Amino acid sequence: MSISRRAFLGLPALAAGCSASGGTWPELRLATGVTGGIYEQLGDGIAQELRRLGLTVRVMNTAASVQNLTMMTDGRADVAFALADSADDAVRVRHQPVSALARVYMNYVHLVVRGSSGIAAVKDLAGRTVSIGLEGSGTAVSATRVLAVAGLSRPAVVSRLGLDESVQALRDGEIEAFFWSGGVPTPALTSLGDIELVPLDPLVPVLRRHFGPLYEHALVPAGVYGSGRPVPTVGTPSYLMCRTTLPDDLAFTITETVFHARDRLQAPSAPGGRLDMRYAIGTGVVPLHPGAARYYRSVYG
Repeated sequence: MSISRRAFLGLPALAAGCSASGGTWPELRLATGVTGGIYEQLGDGIAQELRRLGLTVRVMNTAASVQNLTMMTDGRADVAFALADSADDAVRVRHQPVSALARVYMNYVHLVVRGSSGIAAVKDLAGRTVSIGLEGSGTAVSATRVLAVAGLSRPAVVSRLGLDESVQALRDGEIEAFFWSGGVPTPALTSLGDIELVPLDPLVPVLRRHFGPLYEHALVPAGVYGSGRPVPTVGTPSYLMCRTTLPDDLAFTITETVFHARDRLQAPSAPGGRLDMRYAIGTGVVPLHPGAARYYRSVYG
């Protein structure tokens, strides 16, 4: 359920437990995302900070959001990143036993094309070959929804490629466009050259009407990926998630560590990217883990 700050501050306090730095916790399995994405970069940074406390952390590259949520549900991962729309679906529709540690930053839905493609709006994808991201990725969820509400005159020819594969396929002319949902800039895109982002902002109210208030107006700044103008698009928050059965003290320690290390973590330049605690508790229908809630109460006083 959604937690207002007033209701949040009124939650009863939890009793303190043992310290994670005491070495009592087993290996922590952290599921991130595809190679070259922000989830991988941020996950590696978080793992390094937790290892300084004496925790053993195994970082796992995945297709990201949907796969990560599944891995936490079936016990293969303890902590993971997920896009808000995927997390919302996991909790509200699939009733998966996952919780949030924090809303960490805003993702931008990228629709990437070549500068000479002639694709200026999402409707121009009609009949075109487009990658929507890997099966099990949050990108695929967002892209599928964008295409569903775009009103294409005929369907796009859909393929499912990861980020690096999409970059290469676009370069080789095997696809004409690809979707990617990530921070700005995404390192894997900065070296591609001669690309444009297609504006998606007009679809925000349509997406909200069909799928709920998970989508926001977002603006990719001018100069990113070589563009001389800002590009309005769809924004979707990213959450740092965990399995609901994660011990409260461990959830507290992870959350505390993330915020104490925020100046060292290479979070993207985006709303929430500075890991603001007031931003962090806004996780919609996805409940905050009790250990994370205890950390935020300790900060608010």
